[in-house]
Amino acid sequence: MDFNKVLDRKNTNSMKWDFAAERYGSSELWPMWVADMDFQAPQPVLDAMQEVLDHGIFGYHRRPESLKDATTEWIRTRHSWNVSNEQLVFTPGVVPAISHLIQTFTEKGEGVILQTPVYYPFYMLVNNNERTLYKNPLKETDEGFTIDVENLEEQMKAGAKMLLLCSPHNPIGRVWTEEELQQIAALAEKYNVLVVSDEIHADLILSGVHVPFSKAAEGYDVETITCMAPSKTFNLAALQLSYVVFEKKASQKAYEAHLQRNFVGIDNPFATVAAEAAYRHGTEWLEELLVHLRENVDYLKDQLESAIPEAHVIKPEGTYLVWIDLRDLGMDKKELEEWLRQEAGVALSDGHIFGDEGAGFVRINVACPRTHIDEGVRRLKEAYERTIQAAGRKS
Repeated sequence: MDFNKVLDRKNTNSMKWDFAAERYGSSELWPMWVADMDFQAPQPVLDAMQEVLDHGIFGYHRRPESLKDATTEWIRTRHSWNVSNEQLVFTPGVVPAISHLIQTFTEKGEGVILQTPVYYPFYMLVNNNERTLYKNPLKETDEGFTIDVENLEEQMKAGAKMLLLCSPHNPIGRVWTEEELQQIAALAEKYNVLVVSDEIHADLILSGVHVPFSKAAEGYDVETITCMAPSKTFNLAALQLSYVVFEKKASQKAYEAHLQRNFVGIDNPFATVAAEAAYRHGTEWLEELLVHLRENVDYLKDQLESAIPEAHVIKPEGTYLVWIDLRDLGMDKKELEEWLRQEAGVALSDGHIFGDEGAGFVRINVACPRTHIDEGVRRLKEAYERTIQAAGRKS
């Protein structure tokens, strides 16, 4: 796979490439925002989908048991976590899955903890379901971002019923260590808090090792539910297939009953064959992708910090999303937004949408050809140089 090959995604109804104007006000902005990749899926995936297309009949579809076999084998091989087929509940995306988990296992008004700044739809899941938001902001240290364990205990002690864990963390890019996860498990056991772990980026590890929270929590009396998918790993997000892994049969049955009441459950045939092909035949493609992503992260850090000395690139341990600290530019969130759009002409994910703690940061997607990074950095560099020159003239 040539991950530096440029593929034209314009005029394909791509959210990233065709709807920047709707989100940011201009179609001329260079898009580095949406968390999908500018790469084709692995060839075995395309071949499997082509077979479905060639057949030409798209009637009601039942999920094959072979998909479950491939999924549990992937989890066992990739993450050393033994999961049975019977523990899986398939869902049309991790975000909808979490919404249904909140509805099933909490009541209106009850508390859900988010470790902020965090993937911004999480806030909507809590608020739109009329639950109470409990915030456990990550601590910023000289060694990077860590979990504030003391504050987390305060939130649990205050009565929160669920912790929505993001592992690996989006947008920070942390891959939580087993010790950190066990600290969470110990507190969840103490205060009887359900931990729902969003592990959609689990396969995209750039350094360290991803430990599933449920695996780390073995030996603790804590209920864990894990959400995973092939979508981020193999760029299959639009196919809308994910799965939830349960440890307790009673909870699984309650969740399945909730999904049945809402008529959730029929899969797209393209999604099932794509997921199975990816898990059975996508390892080599993924390993090549991870090399490309690591190189892109290093390249972005070198180029951007050289272009803008005030920029501090936080290297992600996982995901293809890079958290960048621009607070030293001295702009408030509105000024920074305007500068990025109007001066630099780039569409990045503004840090403040991930929570107040993200103000002054931006998130950049590096799952793209190298030339795409070059163009983004060029625009940022030129805007920075114009800003410095203008400031010099004013002074």
